[in-house]
Amino acid sequence: MRIVIDQVGKQYAGPDGSPVTALENISLTIEEEEFVVLVGPSGCGKSTLLNMVGGLLAPSSGRIVVEGLTEDRDPSVGMVFQEVGLFPWRTVVGNIGFGLEESKLSPAERQERIQRHIELVGLTGFENSFPHQLSGGMRQRAGIARTLAVQPDLLLMDEPFSALDAQTRTLMQEELLRIWEHHRLSTLYVTHNIQEAVYLADRVVVLSRRPGRVSSVLTIELPRRGRDGAQHLGRFNQYCEHIWGLIRKDAEEALREV
Repeated sequence: MRIVIDQVGKQYAGPDGSPVTALENISLTIEEEEFVVLVGPSGCGKSTLLNMVGGLLAPSSGRIVVEGLTEDRDPSVGMVFQEVGLFPWRTVVGNIGFGLEESKLSPAERQERIQRHIELVGLTGFENSFPHQLSGGMRQRAGIARTLAVQPDLLLMDEPFSALDAQTRTLMQEELLRIWEHHRLSTLYVTHNIQEAVYLADRVVVLSRRPGRVSSVLTIELPRRGRDGAQHLGRFNQYCEHIWGLIRKDAEEALREV
């Protein structure tokens, strides 16, 4: 399945009621099994664009089209946010199984899928733990498992690791790539972290400051795994420096606005 974002714009009412343009003339295609990362200065509309792709917001102009579905149905979209949103009164099993409760799966099929995703994200042994008994990284893994268990067509992630400490964030990036290689979903990922973008992406899309426009698209021509290792470190750093060069002026101006 591929997602075509065609000349999309978004306006909303400002504090005084006058229109504010958040995004303007965004055109982008997310190909099947492609991992696309959005970066840009604060307030450039990254999360707004992701929410429009996910159907949580409607574009003010342009259109977002899904292509390649083999069945006559709406696409299934899985979303992972910075705040995991696990139900505190449910165990890991209960949280991961939540999205399957209205499915046509038999109880045995639901349990098999839940257990398979528990194993996939490395939470075996914590099936009966509640969220408050888990570390931040474990809660995020449970949230990813809950999203993947419903077998979405498209995966949307909005800064899912930004609240984690640096060590856990690095480990979770590695875990995400391992999990993604198992499902290989078309993915749109939002981050402020340039190194994270280069580490994860097939392509990095750089947005300008508001109104957000696509200022550059970079294909990351490095191996999927180990791209930050010694063999590729020079090229990895070149990508990071190039993206920072594209963003820096806008980021400084956005900071002065705040």
